[in-house]
Amino acid sequence: MFVRIVKMSFHSKNIERFTTIFEEKKKFIRNSAGCKLLELYQDKTNPEIFFTYSYWENEKDLENYRNSDLFKNVWKETKVLFNAKPEAWSVNKKISMQ
Repeated sequence: MFVRIVKMSFHSKNIERFTTIFEEKKKFIRNSAGCKLLELYQDKTNPEIFFTYSYWENEKDLENYRNSDLFKNVWKETKVLFNAKPEAWSVNKKISMQ
């Protein structure tokens, strides 16, 4: 299992639209094959910055999601709201808090 972290920055006027999209689509993303967790975070000091954390069973599952119509539609709606280029990392979780 690995974690995908995506940093996104939005124009203030677009934050409400982004959070609406996330709320509408999160259950479908979470139900994608291999997705074990999806969470959204907002930066405490800059409310225009958001992070998604998603846990995936393996890289193939993430790639299948990224090639799906679901992802393409969500990305099409979301990318026009950005005020900066998004950044993404795939990381291995080393220590569990449990």
